[in-house]
Amino acid sequence: MRRSLLVLAPALVLAALTGCSGDQDSTPTTTPSGSSSLSGKITVFAAASLTESFTALGQQFEAAHPGTDIQFSFGPSSGLATQITQGAPADVFAAASPKTMDQVVTVGGAAAPKTFATNSAEIAVPPGNPAKINSVSDLTAKGVKVALCDEAVPCGAIARQVFTNAKVRVTPVTNEVDVKAVLSKVQLGEVDAGVVYVTDVKAAGDKVLGIPIPQDVNASTSYPIATVTKSTNPRLAAAFTDYVLSDAGTTVLTAAGFVAP
Repeated sequence: MRRSLLVLAPALVLAALTGCSGDQDSTPTTTPSGSSSLSGKITVFAAASLTESFTALGQQFEAAHPGTDIQFSFGPSSGLATQITQGAPADVFAAASPKTMDQVVTVGGAAAPKTFATNSAEIAVPPGNPAKINSVSDLTAKGVKVALCDEAVPCGAIARQVFTNAKVRVTPVTNEVDVKAVLSKVQLGEVDAGVVYVTDVKAAGDKVLGIPIPQDVNASTSYPIATVTKSTNPRLAAAFTDYVLSDAGTTVLTAAGFVAP
């Protein structure tokens, strides 16, 4: 019996070593999603209010995946949705409302959108607040010039929801194409106030002053993201979409003032 054990022992050691060697050889050289082999370029259509945060996310993604190129087209969600449905070359769509995303999904332009953030309204006024705007009702005062997004755009829709909630009627002197255009009017002093997103006030820094809207009358919107059906680089598009939805994406978005869904 002792002789048999002595013969078997080396064989067992050899088997163990072979097993260890096999584990090392089977270690994947890429991540489970194969992200290390990502390459090429994609174009992301994204709501104007995502300009700063998505630019940062694109730079981070490119740094993590050398050989990739993330391009952006920022603008009003409704306009971007129309462009995609008309065949514009987009790979990812990030909208400022489910309604605008639905315009693309219902015609087969995208599928399975996921919400990655929410945003709410805030009043922006020029530094010093010359018109002394302190509440939503102040926007109705005679002579006060207010800029809003067009009502077809998500930022315009939630501004009007705020007015409905507050039971006031505000007549804007201008309806702008997107939230950045409204913000520009405020920064240039062309209007006394504009209703934008919380994130836009934060991004503007000391160029504007934010007047918070009470929670009981404020309105918010959700931001969905999806890969575009006709993407020419669907693998990269899916990887960037996943990155926006990841913890890393959430960190950038919440730092910009967005709220995680």
